[in-house]
Amino acid sequence: MRIAFIGNFQDATYTTENHHRITFEKLGHTVIPFQENRTSVAEIMKEAVNCDMLYWTHTHSFKLDTWDNIERMLHQLKILRIPTVGFHLDLWLGLQREKDLHTDPYWQIQHFFTVDPQMAEWLNNNSAYTTGYYLPAGCLEDESYLGTPDKEKYPHDIVFTGSLGYHFEYPYRPRLIKWLHDTYRERFAHYGGGGKQGLRGAELNNMYASAKIVIGDTLCKDFKYEGYFSDRAFEVPARGGFMIFPNIKGIEKMYELGKEIVPYEYENFGQLKFLIDYFLQHDEDRERIRIAGHERAKRDHTYTNRLSSLIKTLGL
Repeated sequence: MRIAFIGNFQDATYTTENHHRITFEKLGHTVIPFQENRTSVAEIMKEAVNCDMLYWTHTHSFKLDTWDNIERMLHQLKILRIPTVGFHLDLWLGLQREKDLHTDPYWQIQHFFTVDPQMAEWLNNNSAYTTGYYLPAGCLEDESYLGTPDKEKYPHDIVFTGSLGYHFEYPYRPRLIKWLHDTYRERFAHYGGGGKQGLRGAELNNMYASAKIVIGDTLCKDFKYEGYFSDRAFEVPARGGFMIFPNIKGIEKMYELGKEIVPYEYENFGQLKFLIDYFLQHDEDRERIRIAGHERAKRDHTYTNRLSSLIKTLGL
């Protein structure tokens, strides 16, 4: 299958687009990549008319072309029976970016695979153009391995990865990181915006191997939003981290709780401290869960799993 792929390919080490490109190619497909902010509809159409699918992971800050040209491209490909398909790791509903659903021609795409089941339902009930499908985030197969511990380089027992500054609709993240700093002081490290420099590639796996506990987080508006988990829910165990993760409804479908990852209730810092302190002291229990979560992520939550499912769903 030939796939015309619009996305952000500028940094090959970590973007979703590159993870998906690598996975499509591993599955035996040919990918023609187009950098979203450096190409035109005319250039894309020249290739897309000879492809089996147009795949577009849209970056909010990038402009592809004029509204009319994008609308025309999506309409012409539909007439030619070439599926136009989108995927994105982010939430829209309940956030400021929800307005994009009414102001961006991207939302005339035929098929949208979303990590948010409520978004899929919304599209199916409200969009005249787009069919929505739930497809959770995942992890790249090539990055799903146990790293090498290096306590001299990564001495901290408890870590958090991700930006401190997050969506204003979700003020919990800064509170969580501050609590971890205040409670565990030199035993804790924050990697990402507002903390230590973020890590990529093998160094991220090695840092997870060096830490005893990784604290997970995901945007959950009002702590009631069901079914959406950020990609860290899959990447951390896949890269070999022992993870304590918020007990969002639906996570129990992804992992066996208490055996593959450990859940905690939002804002219950007393419970979180009990869990952190327990697993700091019980190495065998922690290691058993870490390895079980790693094996589960490698087996069920890779992008090979996800994109194979996407292709099957579309009947391609």
